[in-house]
Amino acid sequence: MSDEQDQHTARPVEVAGVRIPDTPLAIAASEAVRASLPEVMTAHASRVFVFAWLAVQREGWPCEPDALYVAALYANMGLSAAYAHSTLRYEIDGAHAARTLLQRYGVAPEVIDAVWCAIALHTTPGVPAHMSPLARVLSAAVRTDLLADNLGAYSQTEREQIVAAWPRGAHFKERMIEAIGRGIVHRPQSTFGTPSADVLERVDPDFCRTNFCGLILGSPWKDE
Repeated sequence: MSDEQDQHTARPVEVAGVRIPDTPLAIAASEAVRASLPEVMTAHASRVFVFAWLAVQREGWPCEPDALYVAALYANMGLSAAYAHSTLRYEIDGAHAARTLLQRYGVAPEVIDAVWCAIALHTTPGVPAHMSPLARVLSAAVRTDLLADNLGAYSQTEREQIVAAWPRGAHFKERMIEAIGRGIVHRPQSTFGTPSADVLERVDPDFCRTNFCGLILGSPWKDE
């Protein structure tokens, strides 16, 4: 294995003061994601976990590290090749996959439900902030890593250590958009009302965005 490959596959013990979960569940989740998704997404997911756990510590919110770890890693699992024929939103596929994993390891139903909701809604603007702490920190951390939202809440040292552990690399922004696009290009109808529609509009020249007003105006109702 090359040094570069080892950099992307090794699981650090601790990053920015956050211990990376090493339970059998966490290791299984990590191995499944690394076998299914490109490095640009696995590195993103790992950074999201640390950003999210730092927020949990800062706010004093109740949250189980294994649950948050699985939620962070599986947030994009629905974009993997295993769902190349799915017509669901990729967030739903990821939530289903996480639920299956958690059930296999005997996780409590209420925790499974929290992880499912956090993953399913992590790209839905305005909703996660009013749900469980897990949903709040997952969505916020995704936005921190992709959009630099609330980046000032993290110290310069924390940011540097996170990126050193999982480098963004050259053209991360473009590579991330392309990776999302590859996972949804076959199911354009699932992107209605989601940020994924913006991705397809950029990467697929044949994509035609569905318009909500058009659906209302074009409905078969006959107004008096």
